[in-house]
Amino acid sequence: MHHASIRTADIHRAIAFYEQLGFEMCERFTAGMTLACWMKGLGGRIELLQVPQPRPAADAFGDEHYTGYYHLSFDLTDMIDDLSDWLASLKIQFAQASETGKTQPLTILLEPTQQIIGDRVYEVAFVADADGLPLEFIRMMGTVKNF
Repeated sequence: MHHASIRTADIHRAIAFYEQLGFEMCERFTAGMTLACWMKGLGGRIELLQVPQPRPAADAFGDEHYTGYYHLSFDLTDMIDDLSDWLASLKIQFAQASETGKTQPLTILLEPTQQIIGDRVYEVAFVADADGLPLEFIRMMGTVKNF
């Protein structure tokens, strides 16, 4: 996949949020009259597009009847050893950044939990981005046979 595109109400707020996650700016550009950028991080690339007259996003995480794109998922298996520790550190980082006005405190949608998919055991957590869109962070812990 080349990138995932995210429409945002405030591109500067969204950039600050994704920078806290470790993303870096690649390109700034306009799409028509809309501000836009590409950012790289966590093994992928996103495109942020500012919406001129934004409406609130659908509650893709909380509305069990919502249909459409659900979330972006970032595989942290090769980057971290423990999802709970990583998320705790991220909470502190966002809290400190919010004190300076760079971003809002981190909103956790789902604390790290184990999930079995096929024969693999994963740690899974969800947070909300600057516009409330769900982001999943996943780390493979091993196979069912190893547990």
